[in-house]
Amino acid sequence: MHYVALYSAIWICFHFGSGYLAYLLPNAAIGRLPLVNASYSWENDGKFYEGLGIRTWKDRLPEAGAFFPGGFSKRRLLRQDASYLGKFVLETSRAECSHWLTWGLSLTFFAWNPWEIGVVMLVYGALSNIPFILVQRYNRARLRRTLRIIERQTRGARPVRRGMDT
Repeated sequence: MHYVALYSAIWICFHFGSGYLAYLLPNAAIGRLPLVNASYSWENDGKFYEGLGIRTWKDRLPEAGAFFPGGFSKRRLLRQDASYLGKFVLETSRAECSHWLTWGLSLTFFAWNPWEIGVVMLVYGALSNIPFILVQRYNRARLRRTLRIIERQTRGARPVRRGMDT
C-alpha cells in the first residue's frame, strides 16, 4: 500500500513539475515547439475531435492554467479580439507541452521498477494526459479558425470615404 502512496506522490510531482516547467518556458520557445504547434489536415479545424464527442466532456476536466502567478486560465473565452485569441492559442500550446512532458516522465518508472509497473505507469500517464492534450488541440484549432476569420475581415475592411458637403 505504501507503493500506491509513493507513486501517487511521484505523479503529483510530475504533474505540477511539468506544469511549472511549461510555465517558465519563454513564449518564443513555446511557439517553436513543432509537436504542439503543428496543425494536421486530419484534425479538420477541430472537427475530428468533435467526432470523439469532445464537446460533451471537455468542460468536466480540471483547468489549472492560472495555478501559477500570472498564469492564463483557459476555462472561458473572455474576449474575441485577435491579440487575446493569439495569447489563448499560445497558452493551449503551453498546456499541451506540459501534458506531453508529464506523460513522457512516465518512462522513468521503467528505470527503477519491474517492467510490468513501468507499463502500468505508462498507461496511467496516457489515460491522465491524452484527454487534456486533445482538448488543447481542439481549442487551438477552433481559435486559429477564428483568428483566420478575423484576419480576413480586417484585410477586407476598407475605409469609408465620405463625400464633401457643398
